[in-house]
Amino acid sequence: MTATVAHPLIAPLPRLVPLAGRALRWAAVAQLRARWTRGRLDLEMPSGEVVRLGGGGPPEARAHVRDDRLWLRMLLRGEMGAGEGFVAGEWTSDDVVGAVRAFLRGTSARGFESPITWLAQLPALLRHRASENTPAGSARNIHAHYDLGNAFYRLFLDADTMSYSSAIYAGGATSLADAQRAKLDRLCDQLALSPRDHLLEIGCGWGGMAIHAARTRGCRVTAITVSREQHELAQERVAAAGLSERVEIRRCDYREVRGTFDKVVSIEMLEAVGYDFFPAYFAACARALVPGGRFALQTITMPDARFDAYRRRVDWMQTYIFPGSCIPSLAAIQAAAGPVGFSVAESLDIGPDYAPTLRAWRDRFLAQLPAVRALGFDEPFVRTWLMYLAFSEAAFAERTLGDHQLLLMKA
Repeated sequence: MTATVAHPLIAPLPRLVPLAGRALRWAAVAQLRARWTRGRLDLEMPSGEVVRLGGGGPPEARAHVRDDRLWLRMLLRGEMGAGEGFVAGEWTSDDVVGAVRAFLRGTSARGFESPITWLAQLPALLRHRASENTPAGSARNIHAHYDLGNAFYRLFLDADTMSYSSAIYAGGATSLADAQRAKLDRLCDQLALSPRDHLLEIGCGWGGMAIHAARTRGCRVTAITVSREQHELAQERVAAAGLSERVEIRRCDYREVRGTFDKVVSIEMLEAVGYDFFPAYFAACARALVPGGRFALQTITMPDARFDAYRRRVDWMQTYIFPGSCIPSLAAIQAAAGPVGFSVAESLDIGPDYAPTLRAWRDRFLAQLPAVRALGFDEPFVRTWLMYLAFSEAAFAERTLGDHQLLLMKA
């Protein structure tokens, strides 16, 4: 069976007559130029004509428009339409990351909208609202992304930790595996882990943090995930590491955790919780933690100034990659964590390290394309993941997103 990503809104559009294509191009380019603030991006049309966005100087990147139906998508669905157009093959670039960076810089990361964009995006917004992260909804959303198969994720994650979150290169790490271990070490240091501790990990992925903490700090670990595939492989990895007596991998929702623990860690799982469930998530963490305990939280973050607008809309990433997700802002975290007794003791933005992490994943993904296709994944899936990895790298390189390691203390 061929594995695919559902693309309900990327069906081929009717082919445009030349006059309609030119009119749509004029309208879309006019709107882009009206919003452009800095930098230059060149757009090469199917005819070979080059349209410049931005001022003088050499172009920062060049995108090749292969089909004028791209303009219809963008006028109807804005930035989401641009992503859909890439998956549909209507535009490409020899440097997709550079093209997206130029777009983010030129539009001040505020996207591209036409007067009818909101209405055209309404079906996607309603689907997003229907993907709320109740226990059953969370299981469906996690299954849609994380249960693509362990063989798939092994193609581009580092073999040692299998971490699917930002590494830390700042300390001089040169390999992806070394940078991921540096990230795990810093979290262990934040927690001040010792052999006396029982650590709870919420959202354990393939067991990298649980294995690292038990192996290097001697603590006991209970780690949870709702992903069937992650649960299976994490158990195998714990057994292979000889740590089954100290590490337990459970398949359960964070709301189902019982008992108390000395320390809690959660690495880039909060984004999957959903805005309406932020209070329930922090309440569950508080219930699980002993008084005076430490909670190390790593999460992608949205700037406070953009958060309210972001959470009321739906974007390409939420539609095609992470259903039900919501990237928190620092203010949103404090608003949800404060009432249950948490205070932020440390905050470090490791966002600049996410761009090289994503570049390493993308390089590995590209090198493994034959293997990706051999697993049964089709071309729309491949192009969706190429856009996901490229857009994410561009967003962190442009600092339009952050990634914070927070130490929260329970009163």
